[in-house]
Formats: sequence, structure tokens, C-alpha cells
Amino acid sequence: MPEDRTARTLELERLALVPGGGKRLDVAVDPGTVVLGGVEYAGPSEPVEARLDVSRTASGYAFRLRFAADLAGPCISCLEPASRRIEVDSREVHQPGSGDEELESPYVDDEHVLRVADWARDALVLATPTRFLCRDDCRGLCSVCGESLNDADPAEHQHEAAPDPRWAKLRELESESGDG
Repeated sequence: MPEDRTARTLELERLALVPGGGKRLDVAVDPGTVVLGGVEYAGPSEPVEARLDVSRTASGYAFRLRFAADLAGPCISCLEPASRRIEVDSREVHQPGSGDEELESPYVDDEHVLRVADWARDALVLATPTRFLCRDDCRGLCSVCGESLNDADPAEHQHEAAPDPRWAKLRELESESGDG
């Protein structure tokens, strides 16, 4: 059975970094499935190669995580299958005891264990575009009939304009006066 070298956690003390020192690590991460707005987007089927930079500061650590992963799921505009390559470049700082919660990473436990897998998943979610589209020029669905506008010829795909509902009472009056 092949060795699983997917990084789930990293014991920071094992790096034996002194303040001002740093290490660059090539690790495999499995960001898993992403759920956006209640819709599931499938992540990569295999762990992806990532670069993790760890720097020791005077009172903590600075981290940088970079990787690319493919996501697949429905287009938010036309609901057709969509696939996008997402480039992730995420940074974290962990300065315990600073009194500033912005300087304490939620991915570091007990001051010496970095939860790489959790960080990779969250970083992928944050790097995913808010409008996950099948293509950059996706035209979506027709609001009248639901047909994909990506496949429809604009010259042929037209609907009769619906009457303005604000004039409904006037139309009722017109039909009453015409009956009598």
C-alpha cells in the first residue's frame, strides 16, 4: 500500500526554527468538497501538491500556503456543469499572547500544531469566485421559459412582453366599459 503523505497537521516544533528562520515545504493537501450557498462543489479526487512556507518570528510564526485545485459543480447562472481551476495563495500569522485576536491563527493548536488540511479547505473556499460560472460569458437562463440563453439565438429567442401589472385595474375598467 502506498504511503499517504497528505499533510493533515504539521508539528511546528519539529522544524526547529529559530526566530528569523524559515522553511519551505512541499506537501500534499486534500481540501475536500466545498459547499457554497448550500451547493456542493467537488474538489480534486486526489491530494494536490502545495507549497508551505513557515517562518519563525520573535514571538510566533508566519505561514504561506499555495496550491491550485480543480472544483466542479453547477454553474450559478445556467445550472450546467462547470469546472474551474482555483489558484490559492493564503497567508496566516500566529503571534500568541499579542492580545490581538487577528494575530492568532485559528489553524494553530496548542501553539505548535498547524492544521494544514483545515487551512487548505478554508483557503480554497475563500479563493473560489462568488459567481461560479461554466464560462466567463455565461448568459444564464431565460426568465420567461427557462431555456439556456447560451444555446439560444438572440434573434429567435423572444417572448411577447407581459403587460405591466400596475395597469391591471385600468384594463378591467376598459373591459367593463366595452361590454356595455
